Amino acid sequence: MDRLIYTAVSGMNASLNRERVIASNMSNAQTVGFKAEILQATPTTLEGPQLEVRSLSSTEVSAASMKAGGLNRTNYPLDVAMQGDAMLAVQATDGQESYTRRGDLSVTVTGVLQNGDGLPVIGGSGPISVPPGFKVTIGPDGGVLVQDPDTPDAAPQVIDRLKLVSTAGTRIAKDIAGQFRVPNGGILPVDENAQVIPGALEQSNVNPSEVLVEMIAAQRLFDMRTKLVQTAGQLDEAGARLMRLD
Repeated sequence: MDRLIYTAVSGMNASLNRERVIASNMSNAQTVGFKAEILQATPTTLEGPQLEVRSLSSTEVSAASMKAGGLNRTNYPLDVAMQGDAMLAVQATDGQESYTRRGDLSVTVTGVLQNGDGLPVIGGSGPISVPPGFKVTIGPDGGVLVQDPDTPDAAPQVIDRLKLVSTAGTRIAKDIAGQFRVPNGGILPVDENAQVIPGALEQSNVNPSEVLVEMIAAQRLFDMRTKLVQTAGQLDEAGARLMRLD
């Protein structure tokens, strides 16, 4: 009985974690550059001196699907979509370097180039700043070009280059804010050959139809495990009544 109810409750917790991940993926189905989270469930057996007493389930978000999302042409000069496995380096809220595929860029009132998450975009020597009031465009190689509106006939000048990094051969993990980082504070190397598609955005790689089906299946599994706990309680009560008989 002890094994049954603890195993069932462990399964319920695993189902809840699965539903949280599915809900997170579903809510980000329209988020630019979002990568769907992957939940890994691991059976854990607790062994006693004579026998295996319980088989529980341990779940955690192990990785994210790096499958490319669809390409949406916006023709906005500050929108960029990374090609291949390249990622854009940004400065996280804790000041550390993190990585993203979100390329909906904009310029703040103070001239800081940031992405859609409000994180400063990193260039060759730190966060990129542009002269206030200048027209800003992004080149296919990630170059940041500015043009003085007072001299419209002058050619745009390159002031920096987006830090585009390669993830090949390096393990990265997704943090709670949805950014990617190298575990233990590492930094990814610059990919000198990386290219971007100006005037386009990579969409989320979440398939809403598939996620909806996963949510229904997860809810049904949770209901089944709930009924198993109820059954365990009924069996326990029946056993207690039997032991009370003279």
